[in-house]
Amino acid sequence: MAVSSDPPRESFRLGMLLYDTRYRAVTIQVVALIGFMLLVAWLVDNTLNNLAILGKPLGFGFLANPSGYDINQSLIAYNSQNTHLRAAAIGLMNTLVVAAIGCALATLLGVVIGVLRLSKNWIVARLMSIWIEGFRNVPVLLWIVFFMAVMIQTLPEPRAFRSGDAAMLFSESVAITNRGVYIPEPLFAHGLGDIPVAGGLFFISADLIAFLAALIAGVLLAGWLKRRADRIQEATGERPATWHVRLASVVLPPALVLVALGFHLGYPELRGFNFQDGIHLRNSLLALTLALALYTSAFIAEVVRAGILSVSHGQTEAAYALGLRPNRTMNLIILPQALRVIIPPLISQYLNLTKNSSLAIAVGYMDITGTLGGITMNQTGRELECVMLLMLCYLAISLSVSKCCPSRRRRRPRWG
Repeated sequence: MAVSSDPPRESFRLGMLLYDTRYRAVTIQVVALIGFMLLVAWLVDNTLNNLAILGKPLGFGFLANPSGYDINQSLIAYNSQNTHLRAAAIGLMNTLVVAAIGCALATLLGVVIGVLRLSKNWIVARLMSIWIEGFRNVPVLLWIVFFMAVMIQTLPEPRAFRSGDAAMLFSESVAITNRGVYIPEPLFAHGLGDIPVAGGLFFISADLIAFLAALIAGVLLAGWLKRRADRIQEATGERPATWHVRLASVVLPPALVLVALGFHLGYPELRGFNFQDGIHLRNSLLALTLALALYTSAFIAEVVRAGILSVSHGQTEAAYALGLRPNRTMNLIILPQALRVIIPPLISQYLNLTKNSSLAIAVGYMDITGTLGGITMNQTGRELECVMLLMLCYLAISLSVSKCCPSRRRRRPRWG
């Protein structure tokens, strides 16, 4: 009786790394990786040696030196004696403000314009087409400068409010001038003070923390009431009316906190040659945010239009057959299915808007590029360090946006 046995395996030899197809691909990749790492090491070593010869060894100690320049728009207190690190932090916050407001406004306009471009009304559809083609075919830098010039040239000067040629809006609470917009400022008679963060680099308002805590608690309570109503409806078939209780749970806790803190508004007032008090929104901030939002809305509108057209027309016909109106069909049937096509390119538009905010220096708005990548770099001569930190900031913002807005849905687990 013959017994079959497996042939003996061939022993490993070094020559097999080059001639054996099982190992050749891995060998080539390892050699390429080692070569790339050696190239990077040579570049880093050469850069460090050149910096040492120039008397500028790599370091970030310059961030602790006084900045020596002012920032015209800041969310926290700042003066020219503060450090470069604080100036960079304020520039980063200014960038985040523009990005957040711009993305929200661009999304709202983009969705509305994208839906209206598919309207059966010929005039409405053509007007939306003109909007889209007009904004996206002109460089965004030109739109930023254009809006800045319009605000400076067309809005009234502060002295016009004294002579009666211009008037404040909303019961003498908002002033729109060629130097910016002045709006009421929230004040607290019984404030809780500020809490230092990061060794005194930032100060977070305790009043704001208390307000947000009350608001979050109210939202959580409203969510619990909604889930409770859902369980009752599943068990009995009748849903209790809880909208008024949920609304009160969201509104009352923050309102009680504001009353306890003595909340009131400080209104802008014309004194001397300009308005004082209140919150001053400079033209540079408004022009930059408006230009970026309108420019990006044109691209978002095309993304929304493509997402809606990707949904089968049979879905619309079926909704109409069930008696749904066109607006309800769009909100409940079409847009939810189109989101899977809309969301991935929408995230790219958010990232583009955030990166385009680096053009703020064209209108004098001090963002992270104008502070860390502009004046700080010119004053200290630390080009490499400033550019590295600037790249790290934009990379962190972009990754955060991508993480907060996942481009695809998580797959549900399949149960066997």
